[in-house]
Amino acid sequence: MPGFRRFSRFLLAFLFVGAGITHFVASGPFVRIVPPYLPAPLLLVYLSGVAEIAGGLGLLLPATRRWAAGGLVLLLIAVFPANVYMLQSHGAGLAVPQWALWLRLPLQTGLIAWVWWVRK
Repeated sequence: MPGFRRFSRFLLAFLFVGAGITHFVASGPFVRIVPPYLPAPLLLVYLSGVAEIAGGLGLLLPATRRWAAGGLVLLLIAVFPANVYMLQSHGAGLAVPQWALWLRLPLQTGLIAWVWWVRK
């Protein structure tokens, strides 16, 4: 199991760093799913991108792994309203099937559990 946990940690780190970079190079879709009641959508997208990159890299280092996992869990909880808004606004103008929007909600819980599991 330690080998699988290690592989999972690297995979998650890759996914979070990749997603974080995408927040900067293709921020438009992320800005569109920020709920309208939140201020400064582009700034929030950039901040969440930085948090994803830092959290992903932090998962790789034993000294920062627990803090990084905790931060990523909090980030995933914080961005959950964007997933709900995306569902309510029928994809926020993005070409995402309705079933995928519904699937994102429970998958967020699975992603939180996965991050928490690799922290060990």
